Amino acid sequence: MKKRFLPLLPYLAVLTAVFYLLPLLMRDTGSAMFLMLCVMPLAAFLTGAVHGLRRGFSLLLPLAALLLFLPTIFLFYNSSAWVYAPAYALIVLAGNGAGKLFHGKR
Repeated sequence: MKKRFLPLLPYLAVLTAVFYLLPLLMRDTGSAMFLMLCVMPLAAFLTGAVHGLRRGFSLLLPLAALLLFLPTIFLFYNSSAWVYAPAYALIVLAGNGAGKLFHGKR
């Protein structure tokens, strides 16, 4: 398990920073929507894509993204934000799959 988890640490650090630091920049509804609907999904997709490009496909990264986002619902948002957890996991999964397409072709 340790062998599968350690390569994910840099990507988990990026996702943690995105999910826990970006909400601190939210000042009003407009900035919150911009961050949650544009910046965070883009960061999640790129994190998944870079992982897929460098390490190949992994279902652990989207699962970790889902689990990392869940506590932020109670810290920064309200219960209506639960839909973002599976959405971000699917975005990371899509990025990971897109990155996997180019894995080994460099």
